[in-house]
Amino acid sequence: ELCSISSSPPPPLYIKPFPETLGATSRAMTGALFRNAASDAARILRSHRTSAANPLGKLDLLPRGGDVRRFQPRPYFRTPQFLGRSKEARVSPYSLISGFCSSSSSSSSTASTASFVKTGFVGWYLSMLKTRPVLTKSVTSSLIYIAADLSSQSIPQASSESYDLVRTARMAGYGLLILGPTLHYWFNLMSRLFPKRDLITTFKKMAMGQTVYGPTMNVIFFSLNAALQGENGSEIIARLKRDLLPTMLNGVMYWPMCDFITFKFFPVHLQPLVSNSFSYLWTIYITYMAGREKPTPIAS
Repeated sequence: ELCSISSSPPPPLYIKPFPETLGATSRAMTGALFRNAASDAARILRSHRTSAANPLGKLDLLPRGGDVRRFQPRPYFRTPQFLGRSKEARVSPYSLISGFCSSSSSSSSTASTASFVKTGFVGWYLSMLKTRPVLTKSVTSSLIYIAADLSSQSIPQASSESYDLVRTARMAGYGLLILGPTLHYWFNLMSRLFPKRDLITTFKKMAMGQTVYGPTMNVIFFSLNAALQGENGSEIIARLKRDLLPTMLNGVMYWPMCDFITFKFFPVHLQPLVSNSFSYLWTIYITYMAGREKPTPIAS
C-alpha cells in the first residue's frame, strides 16, 4: 500500500493563491518549493516515520488512511499570511497626514513664537543692545527726550502757539550725546562695584545714584542747556541757584522707587532702557524747568 502510494505521483496540493503582484519570478520559486515539499512528504511516507522536522518547517503526523494533501509545509503557506499581516500593519495615509499636520502645527506655533522673538521689534532691539549697546541706548534716550519735550511744550501753551523745535533739538542732542552714553557706563560701573542684587546692594546703588549721578547730570543739563541758549556764566550760575535745588528735591521724591525697581528686577543691559522709561515723566518736568525764563544775573 505504501509502495503504491509512493510510486504514484503525488496528489495535487492545495495552494492558496498568491497576490498577482508577486510576479512571474515569485510564482516560479513558489512552485519549486512546493515540489520539493511533496517529494519530502513521499520519502517520509516510505520510511514510516511518525514525525519529522526539516529546515523549512515541522510536518504533522500522518494518520492511517489520511490524505497526503493534509501535509502542507507551513512555512510555504505563510507567505500570503505574512503579506496579509504586512497589509494590516500598514500605516494609514490619513493617520500619517493627521499626525504630520498635528506635529507641523505644534512645530509651526513654536517656530512662529521663536521667529517673533528673533525677528520682531523686541528681538531686534535686544540684539542691538548686545551688538551696539552705546549707540542703541543713546538713540533710545534721544527719542524719549524728544517725546518728553514735545509733551512738556504742549502742557502750558495755547493751541495757537507753535512748538519750539530748537528746544526739542537741544533735548534730543542731550539724550543722544550725553545721557545715553553716561547711563550705559554708569550702570556697568554699578554692576562691577556691586555685582549682587540683594536688598542691601540695591540700596547702595540707589544711594550712589542720588548722591553722585543725579546731581552731576542735573548740573550738566542745566548748564549746557543755558549755554546753548546764549546765557553767560553769571546767568548760568543764577539759573543753577534758582532751579537746581528744587529739581534735586523733587528727584529725591521720584527716583528712589524707580531706581529700586531698575536695580532689583532688571539685568544690567536692560537697566538703561528701564531708567529711560521712568525718565519720560521726569524729563517732562526737567525740560519745563530748563525752558523757564532767564533769571536775573548775580552781581559780581
